Amino acid sequence: MDFETFRAWFTLENIMNLIQDYKALGPLPGILLTILEAFLPFLPLFLFVMANASAFGLWLGFLYSWLGACIGALLVFSFIRKYSQKRLLAFLPRHQKVRRLMDWVERHGFGPLFLLLCFPFTPSAVVNIVAGLSKLSFAQYMLAVCIGKMVMIFTISFIGYDIRSLVTQPFRTIIVFIIIFILWVAGKRIEARLNKNVKNDHVEEKRQGKELKKRRG
Repeated sequence: MDFETFRAWFTLENIMNLIQDYKALGPLPGILLTILEAFLPFLPLFLFVMANASAFGLWLGFLYSWLGACIGALLVFSFIRKYSQKRLLAFLPRHQKVRRLMDWVERHGFGPLFLLLCFPFTPSAVVNIVAGLSKLSFAQYMLAVCIGKMVMIFTISFIGYDIRSLVTQPFRTIIVFIIIFILWVAGKRIEARLNKNVKNDHVEEKRQGKELKKRRG
């Protein structure tokens, strides 16, 4: 089987049949498919999410897809963070475009990352890798991933579960956008608290360092 044939297999019908075939395993197939997409970004995440929503219902399908997408993203982030200095991956931080993206992520933090992760067709694999190479903390990235993926996964689940409602019930669509805004504001506040804690820890470390120098002096 060549690569194009492999990709062509991934249709909504085939994925739903796969989930049905392994329904005895409960939500595990639906979760594993979205985790796998984080490592193989050419796989169609939006089809996995729509299949989960159709197979398990809107809310459970959303939950399983969201868990898998978040776990996958954080696994890739952690892998890159741990092994980026190894010989196999050492070339990545030295690449000019990657370096530029790393600097951008470090300067802007949560806000732009959250917005990027809200959109279904953002190359999330690239975002995971660049964030892993940057100095962004695990807590900050976990926050952006969990909230951003929540918005993105719910939007796809909502569309896949009942696509006609976007036109026939525009009020529901407005509610989705209101939720996106509320989550963005909440994420910014949590990030500010995280940054304050990090700053306080840094100040405390400097104070302790000065005291230690005085004692030695």
